[in-house]
Amino acid sequence: MTDSQLIREIKDGNVQLYDELMRRYERKILAFIYHMLKSAQMESFAEDLCNETFYKAYRSLNSFREVEATFSTWLYTIARNTVLSELRKNKSIKVSLEQKHEPLAGEDVMPELSMLRNEKVSMVRDAINNLPEKQRSALILREYDQLDYQEIANILGQTVSSVKSLLFRARASVKLQLEPYFLDPIFEEIEGMK
Repeated sequence: MTDSQLIREIKDGNVQLYDELMRRYERKILAFIYHMLKSAQMESFAEDLCNETFYKAYRSLNSFREVEATFSTWLYTIARNTVLSELRKNKSIKVSLEQKHEPLAGEDVMPELSMLRNEKVSMVRDAINNLPEKQRSALILREYDQLDYQEIANILGQTVSSVKSLLFRARASVKLQLEPYFLDPIFEEIEGMK
């Protein structure tokens, strides 16, 4: 059953089917919310905000119009607004990407290489955290959630060309912030030893 069919059934009174919609999107929405809350050290709120997102979506399901957006885009928009609202309550907190942990180095890999990789991941994450909110959100949605430009535009309330511009500026800013570190000869020397 497609999302559209489920939504029609739910609107017609078969509310048990909402569980199926939640199952389809819960992991993605939870991951998205978790990404946004990570540097704020508010990860513990991710599940609550995910539940709040689905509750808001259920309450507003009758106002959902498929001609304006897909259900997933609409749901991401609700999730984003829910997180931003929570973060505004804590103004001093920055939105972040989830820290990606590198796999543990095997016995045959030099510990220095593993340490440098983890340091690179940390620097990339910090550079992304320094981006303005819309650039950061666009980058999360594109690179981590693999959404297309139109979906991102709908979620952020922007045009596709604005999203492309946001992504271009975000990537350029991250590159500019990281360039001095990755041109360091020690990184090149260690990378050459693989």
